[in-house]
Amino acid sequence: MRKGSVKEALAKIKYDPRENEGDYYIVIEHRGAYGDVKKIPVEIIELGHGYFFIGETQIPYHRILAVVRKDGRVIWKKRGLSREPKF
Repeated sequence: MRKGSVKEALAKIKYDPRENEGDYYIVIEHRGAYGDVKKIPVEIIELGHGYFFIGETQIPYHRILAVVRKDGRVIWKKRGLSREPKF
């Protein structure tokens, strides 16, 4: 499941022609609201160096809890999360 950084996983999804970025979403922890998570389609984010962008909004990669396929398969998750996160 977890191979490399979240940025590497997202770059593969976004730039590998064999992948369809519309099949994936990320789960982030909303700033200042512990336990409040949001699902964001990978197709609407742009990758940066220490951050990713949704339009003009800049969000640090460390807020990403998991990268998930729409079928529910977790392809990357943050270290320290339970073995089977429910997103």
